[in-house]
Amino acid sequence: MDFLWGLWNGATSLGLLVLHVFNVWERFPVYNVARDGGWYQFGFIFGILCMGGGGGRASGRKR
Repeated sequence: MDFLWGLWNGATSLGLLVLHVFNVWERFPVYNVARDGGWYQFGFIFGILCMGGGGGRASGRKR
């Protein structure tokens, strides 16, 4: 279950970060320290990579 929470928080982290910068939505943290564990961290990073494109083959391609 921690993996799914980490995945969700990672996927929504960019939007929450923007909202936190403008003090719009301080009630929800970008990173949930109460769930800080290995599976949560893995899900968080995986969620960020999935939303950011992951930087797979496209970043290493020569032109």
